[in-house]
Amino acid sequence: MDLARHPIILPGPGNELRVEFDALCARAGVMPNVVADVDDMAMIRLLVRDSHALGLVPSVVVRDELRDGRVHELCSVPALAETFYAITYARSFPHPLLPELIQRDEEELLGG
Repeated sequence: MDLARHPIILPGPGNELRVEFDALCARAGVMPNVVADVDDMAMIRLLVRDSHALGLVPSVVVRDELRDGRVHELCSVPALAETFYAITYARSFPHPLLPELIQRDEEELLGG
């Protein structure tokens, strides 16, 4: 796929995934045809689903669309990853399932 000719929708410039993607493109000497910078992953999901553009999103964002065949994964780039954090604070009555949920990996939590 020629990223210089095919339209691509990317997360906004401040997004960790976008920063890594831009660095990867710079190292490879690729100038992608960016048609939109979007700061909301759900909006990227909708734009990609309803257009012919590519989108740079974690697969969890388009999990349902992938399963239903409304979008297709063109490629996976293991060098690109988005970090999610679970921030907790001490509570007088902690939820009993919280320690178990924190220990699970993404696939187990999302049933993927």
